[in-house]
Amino acid sequence: MATTYNTFNLHTTPEKFYIEACDDGVGDVLAIDRVSTEMTLTVRKDVPPSAVTRPICGIMGTIRLVAGMYLIVITKKKKVGDLFGHAVWKATDFDIISYKKTVLHLTDNQMQDNKAFLSMINSVLNTDGFFFATDYDLTHTLQRLANTSPEFQEMTLLERADQRFVWNGHLLREFMAQPELHKFVYPVVHGFITMKSCCINGKIFDWIIISRRSCFRAGVRYYVRGIDSEGHAANFVETEQIVQYNGGKASFVQTRGSIPFYWSQRPNLKYKPKPQISKSINHLDGFQRHFDSQIITYGKQVILNLVNQKGSEKPLEQAFAKMVGSLGNGMIKYIAFDFHKECSRMRWHRLQILVDMVAERQDEFGYFLVDSDGSVQIQQEGTFRSNCMDCLDRTNVIQSLLARRSLQSQLERMGVLHVGQRIEEQADFEKIYKNAWADNANACAKQYAGTGALKTDFTRTGKRTHWGLLMDGWNSMIRYYKNNFSDGFRQDSIDLFLGNYAVEEADINTPLHEPKDWKFLTLPIIMVVAFSMCIICLLMAGDTWTETLAYVLFWGSASVVTGGVILFNGRDFVDAPKLVQKEKMD
Repeated sequence: MATTYNTFNLHTTPEKFYIEACDDGVGDVLAIDRVSTEMTLTVRKDVPPSAVTRPICGIMGTIRLVAGMYLIVITKKKKVGDLFGHAVWKATDFDIISYKKTVLHLTDNQMQDNKAFLSMINSVLNTDGFFFATDYDLTHTLQRLANTSPEFQEMTLLERADQRFVWNGHLLREFMAQPELHKFVYPVVHGFITMKSCCINGKIFDWIIISRRSCFRAGVRYYVRGIDSEGHAANFVETEQIVQYNGGKASFVQTRGSIPFYWSQRPNLKYKPKPQISKSINHLDGFQRHFDSQIITYGKQVILNLVNQKGSEKPLEQAFAKMVGSLGNGMIKYIAFDFHKECSRMRWHRLQILVDMVAERQDEFGYFLVDSDGSVQIQQEGTFRSNCMDCLDRTNVIQSLLARRSLQSQLERMGVLHVGQRIEEQADFEKIYKNAWADNANACAKQYAGTGALKTDFTRTGKRTHWGLLMDGWNSMIRYYKNNFSDGFRQDSIDLFLGNYAVEEADINTPLHEPKDWKFLTLPIIMVVAFSMCIICLLMAGDTWTETLAYVLFWGSASVVTGGVILFNGRDFVDAPKLVQKEKMD
């Protein structure tokens, strides 16, 4: 495999950026012309002495905004650990550098738009969870890497990467076209990685979780649901649990993703907007594309649908079951498990019902195992595709239980656990295991919903607590606020970063200037004034109680009626995305 460079110096002059590879014995320099944007290879002696120099950790890519091209570099990194002897890094700080020396050529409106686009890019970069390696392919599972051709092995990291998980793919499009530049850049994945050195029975092994978020149909909780025409599901995450002991390696892969047909759940100020299943689209085409690609990539599929089987979630469960039946594919098995009903009144032990229900199928799927000689012992022949509404909270709980069951078998087979020993009895490791899976839940939830996950008290402790319920309530309130009043900006940020929306240089008319409806400005003011007057009338009573009551009733009715009108027109008051056309998101 062609590895990439590890360390760099960025030399800046008014005319060019020079990115110097600082690895031992390397003299390559990437020169980027700040006027023509042309990228060429040169050598260290061509860097002018007058250049301003600083170290950087890597190149994220380039992007065009209103003011022109920008170079995005990684300025700080933190080591996560070593994966089979390869360093894995988390990118923790970035810099966005303009090719242009000034923005004086822009109008005031263009300057404001450019500033808004820059804040969007920063918003994505500041979302925790960007990881990379310079000499290991983080985008593929162990099993996929073991089943590749010699030609694949010789490809650069950029060429061979699974494009579903390359979050800087759009930013690297210029580099992709010039193979000689591939050693300067690497794919960056978004999600969660933890690596733990653990000990059971005096035997030390590495235990790893890698969650890779797909950049196809990426977005935020309520604005991206279901699938697109290519069959890509919203909030699709591939989670791989890896064990390394005494030269042997084992891997167990699961996936999660939105219910894979066309449905939406737009924010409208209600606590839980009602899901809407599209009536105008043929669902089966996209549905089949989704599962065809899943079967090609992962083998047999067991769908674990954890949504409620009553209320507003019921139609989604019924439609999902009906479509699996219509497909008639023997490679797909559908299991509906009403998580909230089964576990109501703190009966969390009932999750074992689902684990027992799928145990035989899990044993049939197996896991990937390589012995210390490098020969493959077992292949994983299928995956569990779990989902709830958001594919976050309920989903993560179930995935952690199935992963533990797989790990039990792996550690027994690798000789770490004695026959008859249970993981649950290994107190030190059990604590590490539960906390890591809860951290995984929190990371994925913050990236998608804007807050930490719910139900992590069960994942961390194995039981539901009253403090956990209180924290879930707090997180739910924060989610409500973000979903209604800040997620439009977050969705725009992701669409801009991933290239779903392209900015034209010196663009005069961007969608950022869509005027607000008169209701957006007027009705909230009326409601606040009416409610304030109602409170004032209560505190400053009139000459008679009838006079006070009349004032209170008048202003109270005005605030209630105005509030009702606002709720009725809820979609006009939420922070909706502006950059991608609404029909594309439905």
